Amino acid sequence: MEETVKEDACHTEGAMSCRKSHHPERVKKDLTTRLNRIEGQIRGIKGMIEKDVYCDDIITQLSATQSALNSVAKILLEGHLKGCVVDRLSEGDDAVLDELVVTIQKLMKK
Repeated sequence: MEETVKEDACHTEGAMSCRKSHHPERVKKDLTTRLNRIEGQIRGIKGMIEKDVYCDDIITQLSATQSALNSVAKILLEGHLKGCVVDRLSEGDDAVLDELVVTIQKLMKK
């Protein structure tokens, strides 16, 4: 008898993890607004390149976009620390600390 697997985030092709975060709706809305703005900045940069805008001006816009992405990462990291990490530590899951170190290393590469 073949066992069927329920299709969810854990079993879909390319899924990164079974865990999910639980951000308050206001945080989700803020993050989405920020990401939409960043998406617009990226489209603007692409247009600047297509119009042969002066390189220094494009680099300035790239810097502003990177700063905006860093702000999103800071918000997510704070929520991760105060929510996911605290919860997993309280459950006795010390492996979350190793995961956190790797996450911070990824952020510091930028």
